[in-house]
Amino acid sequence: MKPRTFPNVWDAIEDSPEAAANMTMRSNIISAITDAVRGWDTTQARAAKRLGIKQRRLNDLLRGRIDKFALDTLLTLATRAGHKVKIDVRKAA
Repeated sequence: MKPRTFPNVWDAIEDSPEAAANMTMRSNIISAITDAVRGWDTTQARAAKRLGIKQRRLNDLLRGRIDKFALDTLLTLATRAGHKVKIDVRKAA
């Protein structure tokens, strides 16, 4: 029997295409924010202040605790981190 393949890990582990899409977007945004913060070469306390969150929240973000962040919160943080946010919506194949 041929193993089943998926476009990404979220498609494999989430119960619905909607949940997989949400988790894919959240993980992509967390990755972008994390890269930005690490590029600032500053303390977590200063980075958290720059993002307008508590250091404990930043620590959750940097550790990839995706379940602790809603998509709208991550969009706000990405903007604060200097990213231009664009959502690409297209018809499924």
